[in-house]
Amino acid sequence: MSSEEPESQSRSIAAVERAMDVLLLFGRSPRPDLGVTEIATELGLTKAAVHRILTALRNRELITVDPASRRYALGHAAIALGRAYLARTDLRLLAAGELRRLSAQTGETATLSIRRGDTRLYAEQVVPEQELRMEVSLGIPYALHAGSSSKAILAFLPDEEIDGYLARHRLERVTDATITDPEKLRAELAETRARGYATSLGERQVGAASVAAPVFDHDGHVVAAISVSGPVTRFEPHMADCVRLLLDSAARISAQLGHSD
Repeated sequence: MSSEEPESQSRSIAAVERAMDVLLLFGRSPRPDLGVTEIATELGLTKAAVHRILTALRNRELITVDPASRRYALGHAAIALGRAYLARTDLRLLAAGELRRLSAQTGETATLSIRRGDTRLYAEQVVPEQELRMEVSLGIPYALHAGSSSKAILAFLPDEEIDGYLARHRLERVTDATITDPEKLRAELAETRARGYATSLGERQVGAASVAAPVFDHDGHVVAAISVSGPVTRFEPHMADCVRLLLDSAARISAQLGHSD
């Protein structure tokens, strides 16, 4: 092998890395399209280099250009890659590491709930090694008005979907703490949405305390919730301490689904 071959390979790898940097920039940018100058400034590349990269990406339909504005956006081939990733995404696998981390950090049970129409169901849980602990039943549908995970989903639905849910369902009492008045529930949901998480003290299960945060998909739709729960006598005094950990975990799961703030 001549000395020129390793050098040529290094240049080729560097060119691929720069092309990937450009493509990833489109993925994380809040703007729908970018100009050559913006890309060059953001990545520290020359305009000539950016032009060459964009031409190559356009040839593979990963990038498209508006002829009038000369601004670039993701092409259908890039979007197809994203859809293929999402189609193969198992939310339980994505959330597993975060649930383990939450349970270890808080010493309580961490759960993942997935929305199914007008209900939600527990899809996964991590239970701490404590004699007194909370455990949930997986796969059983629960109403969206009782409990922190339910309210974390319901609160972040569009207003018309919340209206539809309340029109279709009588708010059944699950425990003495369940909110059954529609106006009180609306106020609770508004507060939940404002602060970014939901709480519950025995609303679905007597003696349980929990805090839950929503998980969003790439379109910004709430699709799930993660929660931390424990016996009310032990967990209630420490619920506020778990909020930041919970919100960070929910944000990381949402990011893996393509959501960006």
